[in-house]
Amino acid sequence: MQTEPSFKRLSDLVDKGELQGKRVFIRSDLNVPRDADGNITEDTRIRASMPAIEEALKGGAAVMVTSHLGRPKEGVFSESESLAPVAKRMSELLGKPVELKRDWIDGVDVKPGQVVLLENARFNKGEKKNDDDLAKKMAALCDVYVNDAFGTAHRAEATTYGIARYAPVAVAGPLLAAELDALEKALKSPLRPMMAIVGGSKVSGKLEVLKTLADKVDSLIVGGGIANTFLLAAGYPVGRSLIEEDLIDEAKSIMAKMKYRKATVPLPVDVVTAKEFAASAPAVVKKVADVEPDDMILDIGPETAKLYADRIAKSGTIVWNGPVGVFEFDQFAGGTKTVAEAIANSRAFSIAGGGDTLAAIAKYNIADKMGYISTGGGAFLEFLEGKTLPAVEILMQRAQ
Repeated sequence: MQTEPSFKRLSDLVDKGELQGKRVFIRSDLNVPRDADGNITEDTRIRASMPAIEEALKGGAAVMVTSHLGRPKEGVFSESESLAPVAKRMSELLGKPVELKRDWIDGVDVKPGQVVLLENARFNKGEKKNDDDLAKKMAALCDVYVNDAFGTAHRAEATTYGIARYAPVAVAGPLLAAELDALEKALKSPLRPMMAIVGGSKVSGKLEVLKTLADKVDSLIVGGGIANTFLLAAGYPVGRSLIEEDLIDEAKSIMAKMKYRKATVPLPVDVVTAKEFAASAPAVVKKVADVEPDDMILDIGPETAKLYADRIAKSGTIVWNGPVGVFEFDQFAGGTKTVAEAIANSRAFSIAGGGDTLAAIAKYNIADKMGYISTGGGAFLEFLEGKTLPAVEILMQRAQ
């Protein structure tokens, strides 16, 4: 899957006393949700960024932190995408003032023991295109660069990649390191049997993940709209359900590959259907062979959910990405709830990622029972696809 991630860690430098008096530049992921008035509605990412900052302070460093927020027009300051609310929240969490620096590329005044927040990285022209001159200017600001933003690790940008090339020292922060350690544990040397649960509306969005996992796992459960395409490929009626007809052959080939490896793709034996996609639509449970032409499949049925839960209980490693039904509507949430609780109660090392997956984990209150919850959506998927993430690759190069 990946080569062993041989990168240096922030904790190594702290332990050796190598941060004393040094200027440390941390790239965090502070892209938090906000309401119409710009107030932060959920601060998980800010809280998750604290250990790296506290570690650098403990080491005696002068600390600079930056992140992107929203999608501002590059090179243009925008009040609505400013990190000002983040600076305020960071001050509260750290118990010390965190000053926001607006124009910071040409120099930052920060002393050991202080933390400053550098305004939205995307206000700098050339950030997204990883402009070389911009990256060199950023690297000149610091003695040590720390990447602690797994959620952006699949992008080569000035603050995630370019600066890491030119900074005197480049290391991984605790959040990034923990994420990579967990992914390695799940994919490199998994406890068997290994199971993957991949849900979501479309096969096309997860096709590379499905193909890669089909080579690795002992059992592959597909859910949501993805399962409908697999059901159709297996010859079952799916009515008006969401499907991708042009990917039926791909579904057949994944099932054939798994069968050849003596691995399984267990398909639903019963499903929950409705005549329309609506929060008020009555739910009807049917055997999978009894789906009518005007039915929409919106969840797995209770019998299937129990079969999946039994398999989950016997697994050693579980990778979970995506719900198995329309869990936002309670009458079509049974399958996802049963699967989520089975993962939470299993002895397996479980790793989960993706926005909808995190929403399901929150809905069923099982966060503390998961082995690891990945913070990065796109980065998590690309890692599962077997791709090397640019921001990780550059840290590995610098560790040579």
